[in-house]
Amino acid sequence: MITSVTMRDLTRKRPGTSLPPMNVTLSIPDDLVPRLSAGGDDLSRRALEALAVEEYQAGRLTRPELRRLLGFSTRPELDGFLKRRGFDESITIAEFERDRQDLDRLGI
Repeated sequence: MITSVTMRDLTRKRPGTSLPPMNVTLSIPDDLVPRLSAGGDDLSRRALEALAVEEYQAGRLTRPELRRLLGFSTRPELDGFLKRRGFDESITIAEFERDRQDLDRLGI
């Protein structure tokens, strides 16, 4: 028997489209499910995080897109997530300037 785990991104709609978020279903053999979930972690969340990090490393996601996909509301949340996974990236001047402009636009 195969157990299915469904993961979905946390955005309201797919950017640039009127389509709803995409759902992805993974089929995991039943005998592997207990070992994969032994730590009590949410398998769908772990799968989403693994996919998101891989796509970010490959350059197919920007930091803001990665943050949105993972449902983090702030950049420090994303920074902590990436740091726990061995990423230690310094912010570029361009990113700093974009963040400053975003904060100005929001009146913060």
